[in-house]
Amino acid sequence: MNRKEQPIIVGLDIGTTKVVAIAGRKNEFGKLEILGFGKADSAGVSHGVVLNIEQCIRSIEQAIDKCIQSNPNLEINEVYVGIAGQHIKSLQTRGDRVRSMTDDEITKEDIDMLIKDQYKTYIPAGDQIIDIIPQDFMIDNTPNILDPIGMSGIKVGANFHIVTGDRNAIRNIKRCVDKSGLKTNDLVLQPLASAAAVMNNEDLEAGVAIVDIGGGTTDMAVFYDGILQHTAVIPYAGTNITNDIRQGLGVLRAQAEAMKVQFGMALADEAKTNAYITIPGLRGLPPKEISVKNLAHIIQARTEEILDYVMYHLKQVNLDKRLFGGIILTGGGSQLNHLIQLTEYKTGLGARIGQPNEHLAGGHHEALNHPMYATCIGLILRGYSDFETGKLNFNSSNKEISVMKEAPSKDIFIKMELPKEGRHVEEPAAVAYETPEQRAEKQERNNKRSETIKKVFNQIKNGFMSFFEEPEDQKME
Repeated sequence: MNRKEQPIIVGLDIGTTKVVAIAGRKNEFGKLEILGFGKADSAGVSHGVVLNIEQCIRSIEQAIDKCIQSNPNLEINEVYVGIAGQHIKSLQTRGDRVRSMTDDEITKEDIDMLIKDQYKTYIPAGDQIIDIIPQDFMIDNTPNILDPIGMSGIKVGANFHIVTGDRNAIRNIKRCVDKSGLKTNDLVLQPLASAAAVMNNEDLEAGVAIVDIGGGTTDMAVFYDGILQHTAVIPYAGTNITNDIRQGLGVLRAQAEAMKVQFGMALADEAKTNAYITIPGLRGLPPKEISVKNLAHIIQARTEEILDYVMYHLKQVNLDKRLFGGIILTGGGSQLNHLIQLTEYKTGLGARIGQPNEHLAGGHHEALNHPMYATCIGLILRGYSDFETGKLNFNSSNKEISVMKEAPSKDIFIKMELPKEGRHVEEPAAVAYETPEQRAEKQERNNKRSETIKKVFNQIKNGFMSFFEEPEDQKME
């Protein structure tokens, strides 16, 4: 398809510490060209929950304005919005149904009735079932059946993964987007968006846990045998680490954040005993020296607590020793030095950093290929999944909009005197002439990427937009 016929899709990630808007369009090779980028400090949001509507609206408007400023030809009217928050929960249930017409084949209607029964599952007041995902079926005494339709049996049962959320908390997110003058195409579970951005088919087959360490929450999505087995939102993340540093070392919040980003590491044993950070004194007071080792001890303690929660959730679904693909760490918090080693030590599973580079076209600025933006890139991929399956129609732009090549504005931190160790960044390979065979291979990789994205997003079928439908709940009728 011609590039101009492809729609421009915007992802909006509303987090506890930042609001990010990224506009992207697929090129002829199925990779995303970044057309616009905007980031603003988040206000009015805590642990993924909106606490102040007006402040949240201002943050969204600032991010969208900066995105348009980065590429003035852009028009942004509709967005895909990521949603998490500590109110998102999941549980595992078991359901069975005895069939009356035992001689007939099992039909889709039989499975639909079995799923509908699960809407009677008890959940806390104020919560609502977002989706019910069958994981494996049992017919009579035969377990581990993935697709029972067309088979025969008296009793059909299944194990289910149920995702729930607070109706009002979800409505408040959409209300903020609406009042910013934007249309919400869909609300997407953030762990799934991050998973789509950093996973491939091999990861789905081997079994992986996506652990997205954000500002206010750590989001988890666990896949095994190609099926979403578990989702979780852990209410501890980067903000908690910053608060621990602030209280433990007696510094300002901005200083704590700067120390975490510039000198923080997740393994205290790797910190030098004689290394100190000098920070400016307050209002004429002398400069203060902070031990790098003490800083690392504080960070490690909170990071280990987050990893303990990760293992708790993996044990709940009996996958703590069966994920051959290990743990994929993403989100801004995944950039802590030595986090991979600590994760492998605490979990006994392999670990790596997940970046959205596989989906990004060449020519974009390296700063966008960062785990911090995995959720936002995943939201754009969700939009293209909807577009390619015909779920939603988009107006393609006939304008010639150039790819954004300038770096996003960097955060300015307090100047500190200890030099930061540089991270190795691989240089992009030189572009050579493509043979027809190489072009065909690229197309095959593109098809595989699209297939992976569809598999991830097809796990949750009902989605969050059902929270805004009237009448209240069609499924219980």
